[in-house]
Amino acid sequence: MSAEEQIRQTVEANDVVLYMKGTKTMPQCGFSSRVAGVLNFMGVEYADVNVLADDAIRQGIKDYSDWPTIPQLYVKGEFVGGCDIITEMTLSGELDQLLESKGVSYDKDAAEKIREANA
Repeated sequence: MSAEEQIRQTVEANDVVLYMKGTKTMPQCGFSSRVAGVLNFMGVEYADVNVLADDAIRQGIKDYSDWPTIPQLYVKGEFVGGCDIITEMTLSGELDQLLESKGVSYDKDAAEKIREANA
C-alpha cells in the first residue's frame, strides 16, 4: 500500500488524527507538543501518527494536504491546520465550534481554562 493510501485510510477511519513528530505521550518537537497538549487537555480522542517512524509518511502527509509543515490535524477527514492555526482556533473558540459541528466530544471546561490562561 502506498503512503497516500495509508494516509487516506487513517484519516477516513478516525474522527480526529494528528500527524506529528513523536507520539501524543512523547512529542518530539515543540509544535507537535503544543497541538497534542491542547487535544490531550481538552480530552479529545485522537489517533496520533509519528511521522519520524516512516519517511514515506513524513513526506506523504505533506503531499496529501499540500501543506509543508508538521504537525497536521484532521477532523472527520478534513485537514484543519498546523500548530499556529490550531493555537489560534483554540484561543478564539473556533476549535470548539469545529469539534461540536463535527460531533467530536471534548471537555468544554478545559477549553475555557486554556483561553483564561492565555487571556
